[in-house]
Amino acid sequence: MSTSAYVLAIDLGTGGPKVGFVSTTGTAKWQTHVPVATEMGERGAATQDARQWWSLISQASRRGLLEAGIAPSQVIAVGVTSQWASIVPVDGAGEPVGDCIMWMDRRGGRDIRQRIGGIAAGYAPGAALSFLRRAGAPPSLGGDDTAGHLAYLCGSGRDLGDKAKWFLEPMDYLSMRFTGEAVATPASMCASWLFDTRDPGVTTIDPVLVNRLGLDADKLPRVTSVGSIVGQVTEGASAATGLLVGTPVVTGLPDLHSACLGSGAIRDFQAHLAISTTSWLSCPVTAKKTDIAHSIATVPGITKDRYLMVNNQDSGGRCLDWLRDQVLGTGGTPPSIATLLELAETIPAGAGGVQFTPWLAGERTPISDRYARGGLNNVGVATSGAHLVRATLEGVAMNSRWLLHSAEKFTKHRFDQIRLIGGGAQSRLWCQIMADVMDRSIEQVEDPRNANLRGMALFAAIAVGESDLATSASHVHVAETFHPDPKHRQLYDDAFGRFTETYRAQKKLFRKFNVTAS
Repeated sequence: MSTSAYVLAIDLGTGGPKVGFVSTTGTAKWQTHVPVATEMGERGAATQDARQWWSLISQASRRGLLEAGIAPSQVIAVGVTSQWASIVPVDGAGEPVGDCIMWMDRRGGRDIRQRIGGIAAGYAPGAALSFLRRAGAPPSLGGDDTAGHLAYLCGSGRDLGDKAKWFLEPMDYLSMRFTGEAVATPASMCASWLFDTRDPGVTTIDPVLVNRLGLDADKLPRVTSVGSIVGQVTEGASAATGLLVGTPVVTGLPDLHSACLGSGAIRDFQAHLAISTTSWLSCPVTAKKTDIAHSIATVPGITKDRYLMVNNQDSGGRCLDWLRDQVLGTGGTPPSIATLLELAETIPAGAGGVQFTPWLAGERTPISDRYARGGLNNVGVATSGAHLVRATLEGVAMNSRWLLHSAEKFTKHRFDQIRLIGGGAQSRLWCQIMADVMDRSIEQVEDPRNANLRGMALFAAIAVGESDLATSASHVHVAETFHPDPKHRQLYDDAFGRFTETYRAQKKLFRKFNVTAS
């Protein structure tokens, strides 16, 4: 039996949990992914069954120990990273009293607007100033962040909220299932906008901001610092997962933070770009800052003295899934993603003039528009499925370029090399398209799809004293670097101009189509 040490790392994405036993050097000895569906409902509801998460993770843990031949004594820590800006209402034992309110759920929009809405770009001036000064950004008026979900549970959704002892982010909920402890961090709750982040090492919730939102403060978890030990695996969790009682569980991380570690881009202003279900561009920064016009801010980072730039584009890699499932796969079994990428290889840059705009669920950055929707433009009788795939890849890249402009102005740094992670980064074609469209060198990280799993394991190893930050970054390697092709420069510059012009031309129509649904 190997004497190597492993972390049970869990990456709970929107599409379901990845579970892996990952070495302290970031190599997964065993991992699996189990799909979970999101239920879409009335008034913008979007939920998942948090009980199902725990059942699937427990089963995967037991199976992984057996199939990988790992002894429970070799597991030195448990760490959970997850999608965030979501809330699980739980009872005192950590059992959900209802479904998880997902990050795309907009039911809290009315509650938020009742509390802090007004005439200053939609906000009451005093409320906006309080949140900007203290937290760095105000809550989304669409209700699709932690603050909106909390307002909903303490407002129009009180029937559910009253049943709960705690309101927990997904990573903190799963940590509680392992330990019995309801504990959060300023990082895990960053989308609540309830912390005075003028001190990046803050560990207390700001009562002024809690009062602004009219929340029940008694239902917010205890807060500790990022990188602490939440607790230890309980007897019940041991029986469920096969781990030893007493195994330490470290504080959970949002996928933004684990991506930073898993990409190896940990130096100040060293950028990583994620093409997962959603998409974002981030880097560590040295000071608190907000660009409210483009929905970019800073949140407490992976160390107590640094921040991370935070932004989000609601549709990244899922655009390709949507095209496969809802457009090209409606006549039978949907084609594989690999097949789609092979088709796209047959189409020259520019997709024959076909344009895809990827705002399938609205957009947050660099424009905040919950009414925006995606589209395929300039489609003609000669347009093939291959053209549509190529246009989708290029459309997501155009959106990333749009974000890049604002992000570089925000940081006052040019990102000459960008680490690319996520499922989209597995495609060499998409990597090259990203480089060509963005006019930046793209560094494809090894095993990009599991970057968050790797990052969580590296973080846990640091938390239990088995590694340090600099050493963890040395374990992340670049598989290939893609440089912009100069012959495509003018083509993509012109296409990007049309891309942003399309949004401006359609903005009023988006609102007319969708205002009644908000």
